[in-house]
Amino acid sequence: MSGWTMLASRAGACAALVLFAAVSLWPAAGRAQADSPPARKVTQFHDGLLEVMKQAKQLGFEGRAKKLEPLLDKTFDLPLMARLAVGPQWSSLTPEQQKKISDAFRRLSIATFASRFDGYEPGQHFETLGQSPVEGSNDVTVDTQLVQPNDKPVKLSYRMRPSGSDWKAIDVYLDSAISELATRRSEFSGVLRSGGPDALLQTLEKKIAEQRT
Repeated sequence: MSGWTMLASRAGACAALVLFAAVSLWPAAGRAQADSPPARKVTQFHDGLLEVMKQAKQLGFEGRAKKLEPLLDKTFDLPLMARLAVGPQWSSLTPEQQKKISDAFRRLSIATFASRFDGYEPGQHFETLGQSPVEGSNDVTVDTQLVQPNDKPVKLSYRMRPSGSDWKAIDVYLDSAISELATRRSEFSGVLRSGGPDALLQTLEKKIAEQRT
């Protein structure tokens, strides 16, 4: 993100003092936001993710997925994300179909993280930049970045939603623009329209298998 009159001079001085005070408080405000419950949740996730990245080669894909599974369950509301990714057609599915799709979506999310975060460079670390409210909801967006020594930072923003006494992520944005949930919804809607829930399940299983390669 002038000397016109004595009064104007005093007003300008006051304005400057107010501006100086506001600027001096920005770092404190940033620290407060970085220490809020939703921001702490994201920081805890990043701490665990970084540990997996540091052991990525030794763990291999299956080892990374096993370590990431409880971490993603704790951080993300994966059942809700599955429902949101399917969209309005979710209500037309049977409970059994909903369960199967929700389970496959969860496994795909774990496999995707295990595939994407498959290494570590010394000096890589996550930074929490702050948070902002999402208009018209109780959600907040927590902005972070993955700092890389030999490349530009990767911006990751998490949409966090209250979940009982806790907070959980319901979406991730890459570079503050590309929504993981919107991408999935775009993929799923066409498959559901053309082939129904069975085709979507086949697509999910195929995507899970692709992450392993």
